[in-house]
Amino acid sequence: MRKLSTLFLLFLFADIAYGQTTVSGIVKDSQSLIVLPGVTVNVKGKNTTTQTDATGNFSITAEPTDELVFTFIGYTPQTIEVGNQTQIDVFLDDESRALDEIVVIGYGTAQKRDLTGSIAQVKGSEIVDRPGTNPVANLQGKVAGLQVTNSGRPGQEPDIRIRGTNSINAVKPLYVVDGLLNDNINFLNPADIESIEVLKDPSSLAIFGVRGANGVIAVTTKRAKTGQLNFEFTSRLGIKNVGRRMDMLNGDQFRELYQEQRFNQGDFPFNYDNWQANTNWQDEIFRNGILNYNNLSVSGATERNSFRMGLGYSVDEGIINHEKHSQITLNLSDELKITDNFRTGIVFNGYRAQLPQERGVFGAILAAPIAPVLNEEYGLYHTMPEFQRAQVGNPLVDIEDRKNTYIGNNYRAVTNVYGEVDFLSNFSFRVNLSADYGFNQFRSYQGLVSVYNPEIEGEDKTELIGNRLTSVNQEQNTHYKYQTDWLLNYKNSFGKHNLTATAGYTTYIQGVEAITGRRTQGGGLEIPNDPDYWYVGIGDVNTQTGDGSASEFRTLSYLARALYNYDGKYLLNASFRRDGSSAFAKNGEPWQNFYAFGGAWVVTQESFMQDQSVINNLKLRGSWGSLGNQNVGGNRYPMYPQLVAGNSAVFGDQLIPAYGPQYIPDPNLRWELVKSWEAGFELAAFRNRLNIEAVYYSKNTDGVLVTVPGILGSLPGLSNLGNIENKGIEASARWNQSISDDWNISFGGNITTVKNKVVKLSSEGYDIISGPSRTIAGYPIGYFRGYVHDGIFQTLTEVESAPINGLGGGAFLPGDIRFRDIDGNGTIDVNDRTMIGNPTPDFYYGLSLSTSYKNFDLGFEFQGLYGNEIMRTWNQNQFATYNFLTDRLERWNGVGTSNWEPIVHEGRANNRQYSSYFIEDGSFFRLRDVTLAYTFPQEAIGKIRLKNLRVFANAQNVFTLSNNSGFTPEIGGSAVSFGVDNGTYPVPAIYTLGLSLNF
Repeated sequence: MRKLSTLFLLFLFADIAYGQTTVSGIVKDSQSLIVLPGVTVNVKGKNTTTQTDATGNFSITAEPTDELVFTFIGYTPQTIEVGNQTQIDVFLDDESRALDEIVVIGYGTAQKRDLTGSIAQVKGSEIVDRPGTNPVANLQGKVAGLQVTNSGRPGQEPDIRIRGTNSINAVKPLYVVDGLLNDNINFLNPADIESIEVLKDPSSLAIFGVRGANGVIAVTTKRAKTGQLNFEFTSRLGIKNVGRRMDMLNGDQFRELYQEQRFNQGDFPFNYDNWQANTNWQDEIFRNGILNYNNLSVSGATERNSFRMGLGYSVDEGIINHEKHSQITLNLSDELKITDNFRTGIVFNGYRAQLPQERGVFGAILAAPIAPVLNEEYGLYHTMPEFQRAQVGNPLVDIEDRKNTYIGNNYRAVTNVYGEVDFLSNFSFRVNLSADYGFNQFRSYQGLVSVYNPEIEGEDKTELIGNRLTSVNQEQNTHYKYQTDWLLNYKNSFGKHNLTATAGYTTYIQGVEAITGRRTQGGGLEIPNDPDYWYVGIGDVNTQTGDGSASEFRTLSYLARALYNYDGKYLLNASFRRDGSSAFAKNGEPWQNFYAFGGAWVVTQESFMQDQSVINNLKLRGSWGSLGNQNVGGNRYPMYPQLVAGNSAVFGDQLIPAYGPQYIPDPNLRWELVKSWEAGFELAAFRNRLNIEAVYYSKNTDGVLVTVPGILGSLPGLSNLGNIENKGIEASARWNQSISDDWNISFGGNITTVKNKVVKLSSEGYDIISGPSRTIAGYPIGYFRGYVHDGIFQTLTEVESAPINGLGGGAFLPGDIRFRDIDGNGTIDVNDRTMIGNPTPDFYYGLSLSTSYKNFDLGFEFQGLYGNEIMRTWNQNQFATYNFLTDRLERWNGVGTSNWEPIVHEGRANNRQYSSYFIEDGSFFRLRDVTLAYTFPQEAIGKIRLKNLRVFANAQNVFTLSNNSGFTPEIGGSAVSFGVDNGTYPVPAIYTLGLSLNF
């Protein structure tokens, strides 16, 4: 025991015995006083190195005679003698930090000073404290040109659009994770992200060829930094709730309106003997969801090897009971420097997620509030009144009686192995071998459900609803991606000439295989409600159905890029890519070329700008390019149409089924092309305190893949006929100000305008209809088309003097909506439909304000949209009587009572036509995020051997100012149908507490 005590004391006092001490401190920008993460701190002449953490703090072991050297890209190095100091605060001088910032571009990196286009960078530290399993969700409002529409459902991917909607087929951008091209980044843990770059302009996108037109989001995961072994742990616990409820009628109000409705329809009064409840179904289905995120990482690096491992576990509950998403992530990176000019490494990301059993809110806003929730005698949920029973069920039945009847698991392994060699002074050659393999499995069970129905005659009031037979469904699919990159890089300077060039080729393979199966019970034996039996091998074999599919897609590409600048004043950027695709016929042309050119003039490098000190940097820039879009929905093989059932033929006594192509492809079919250009400037002034970027952009999608209608029963065709344009302005600005030595403040904002127009689709008058959304030449994509609400008919005299009803269903009557006669022909018909709303906003924006005082920091983020409309459809097509919005209390029930809300009458079908009555303002302003944090001083935590300890509180979606009636004004959708509120899942407020520590 004494030996153990001696060893413990020797360990505890080892530093003192050798005359060493622990020196800690914080490193800040000398101008703005913003903390600087990633600053290298080295003991001069020794192999002792560390780096500042995300809050600018460092800790290093040194002797009093040592000197510490602080270095950081873009800053003047500083050397400080240790002496008897244990706390050293360092302020680094920087005149051009933004210009020297390293950003990720296609197949490489570059200094921002050398770029001629728009690339926005978001550091991982800016999103790591925010709740959310999808990293892109927390980019909302941060980047000009990037529109992020989030869903409140746990684990669901956001709707992402960069500079508008380019195509009728798909809108998703390309994701690039450590060089691997991908369709999503759901498998990434935000805590493992070093930075995210959003590439928007043609000079940065053309290098991605057929996948660059919708923009690129490039993600770089964290690597170990040279220095001592480092452990990081972050944990947060939070709660989410739906603070905003829809204004629906209560029991008494519903009984009043429904009784009036029956009177208007000439029906007998409804018997409410069994329907005296006052149920708020929203209160019944919503609950507070819990979320918990935990992340642990270890990293260490030497001169020859660097290693990092990150492990994450998260649980995210929905705001509806039994809705939970959980996931485990693993990030590994290891780089070995074999020689001074040869290095190799591997990056691996693993992911396993358990998906939630999704439940909707639709039933809770439709269900009549006069129905009780539960019958305690039977222990069964109550049925709904007969006037809506066939269409609307008790919302709790779906949530509680059918709970835990779905199992969904996603597995993902993404890896990148690379090697790089430097040779001949100015050359390097890099090989990337990347793979992405995913396996998904789903099982579900449909059981028997009974409810209490007081209207059943007899003693037993039990009623079986829904399916009468138990059944199981099973699905499995695998997807894979393989990518190889062979890249030759050259970098050199010739006097005032500077050149960086890249050339190479890349291959890409993407495939998917899927199989589904289903069986129902047989022999009168129910399939047990037990996950151990939820396989298609159980049940009646005669009821088994199945389906399967498989596809594979390949590309081979050649690429080249050159970045040139003369004396740092004049910049040129040229890129080229040639893509070959397996999607097109062998006898056709499988190759397409994409290219871009960019130029910039750094005005502040000119001699006439040297005698002024106000403007630190002024760059005028522009670029033009031809980009590609192969993201055309699920149609990976446009040239090879799917075979579908056709007319059958009889040969003898046999019926022979026939199959034919779904459409006839144009022999000259190709991927969509986007001709894009932008022009703008960058400005830094007042010792870099003010930074402004602004551009005008224009994108014209040429050759949109459009289905051509068949003539006289012939097959439809597929051809490159469409044309869509997007143009607008995007701008961002930020001001950093030091108030005192301990207090600094920063505020900024960004704004993006979007003007979208479909120039051409196919033949004249050809349109795409998706519910209330319409896409046709001359209008914005997915605009809302319908009739214009022009008041309410008050009397029969008004009806008689108004245009006649050409929509069917008889003449208009008092209390009906008056539709505007657009064409003036005296008849209301389909020709009077017009544009009544546009889901694309006039502009979207983000605002931020952050301040720090000593060890405290506080930040606010706001975001919003303006000028877009929402189409409310959940109460539009009624085949039953649903609950009403409280606005319906202002209905027309006599002359002069209302000129907007129509009569309560189920039979007046014309009042349910798509019209401006269902259009709502989609503009909103939201307090997106509030974060308050405190970083403990080093002298307080050094005693327990911690390098850093930070606690924080975060609140998201605290309040939203909007005019729509739904749970949220934030509504995404497809390329041609978005902004449609069909009972959209709420975006909840989220409140979290967390801590982050280094040791």
